[in-house]
Amino acid sequence: MRERLFSDKIFIKKLWQLALPIAFQNLMLASVAAADALMLGRVTQDSMAAVSLATQIQFIQNMILAAIIAPIVILGAQYWGKKDEKTVNDIFCIGLRLCVGVSLLFFAGCVFFPRFLMLIFTNEEALIVIGVRYLKVAGWSYLLTGISQCYLAIMKVSEHAAQTAVVSTGAVLINIVLNAVLIFGFFGAPAMEAQGAAAATLISRVIELFWVITFSYREGYIHPDWSRIWKRNRLLFGDFRKCALPLLGACLFWGIGFTSYSAFMGHLGTDAAAANSIAAVVRDLVCCMCNGLASGGGILVGNELGAGHLDRGKLYGDRLVKISFLTGFLSTAIMLAVTPFVTGFVKMTDQAERHLIAMMVIMAFYMIGRTVNTIIINGIFAAGGDTMFDMYSLAVCMWGIAIPLAVAGTFFLNWPVPVVYACTCLDEVGKIPWVMYHYRKYIWVKDLTREL
Repeated sequence: MRERLFSDKIFIKKLWQLALPIAFQNLMLASVAAADALMLGRVTQDSMAAVSLATQIQFIQNMILAAIIAPIVILGAQYWGKKDEKTVNDIFCIGLRLCVGVSLLFFAGCVFFPRFLMLIFTNEEALIVIGVRYLKVAGWSYLLTGISQCYLAIMKVSEHAAQTAVVSTGAVLINIVLNAVLIFGFFGAPAMEAQGAAAATLISRVIELFWVITFSYREGYIHPDWSRIWKRNRLLFGDFRKCALPLLGACLFWGIGFTSYSAFMGHLGTDAAAANSIAAVVRDLVCCMCNGLASGGGILVGNELGAGHLDRGKLYGDRLVKISFLTGFLSTAIMLAVTPFVTGFVKMTDQAERHLIAMMVIMAFYMIGRTVNTIIINGIFAAGGDTMFDMYSLAVCMWGIAIPLAVAGTFFLNWPVPVVYACTCLDEVGKIPWVMYHYRKYIWVKDLTREL
């Protein structure tokens, strides 16, 4: 297998040139959540848990934005492979229009109705009060997130993935430094605790947006053609919508379902919420590998399909499947290896620490399914426009099995926290056979481009 998988040096070089910067970008973004959790964990357990619950609002926003960004990457990669830069620009403009609209809605909800949003996730008044203070500041940053993500997506598609890592690294480092200054009150600044974390996020988002806009006007980069920003290309928008709607359904299924998992932990008490917040940070850090491979591999496959090289696109997909399983087992090993070191970083009660250790062990086995499914569904299937499968699989595995069991365990049967947590991890591992069966149909081997 080693000879077949790694003998094509061109494939490996292209994959790592795309996947490694994107994985590093994801690592930098996940590092912000890690910094928030670690720094606020040094303040109080409630601050850490409250901000973890409050940021679930942004998580839902990011899921909706992902349904817009993904068609930019899917269609953009294929048209870039076809060398049709004008259509890539039109795709960019469609994405910007939609992302601005979504961002405005989440901004209004967080700034004007923060208490109502916090009540969705917890009934602990101490957590609600802290979360409200956080959302009133952080909500302003939600205005900018979608716009920045559009620019970064186009940079990845147009062979500037390394630059996206530079931007994300710079913005994250600024965010982390400001976190320390504003949370703890260093250098004479006021100690703002949870509000400080929100202010740091806002400032770094402003800098990130300015940075990507400046990049876009360099030679070889793509910036929006403002004369066409409001012009509608019906055929292209129809293709965009055909990709986006199933993705939106899948993202909402997954995003709301995943957010409900945090809500279940919040209703099981502050110890469970705190342990879950740390486990989620570790999970997101370890998942950076598979997210980078999914995004980079999807672009690579999409380039070949859009250029009309269907056999090569299929071959690249087969190689990515093998890589997904190797990465899955590696992720499991990493999760088990870091478990003994995680609990020493934050102040937690003994009960919360016991919950965290159990969650880490459960999540180690979950990572196999999460990695394989992410690379195949979000990378390979999406590259060929096969976006409906994800929604079906989530409807059955997450909403038909995992969530009902977790609801029963949380609200009716009083199951122990680790058992409820294990229920929330069932869906990814359980759907691997279904994913592989669908993959072998090769429905995803499709050229989505057209003459426009």
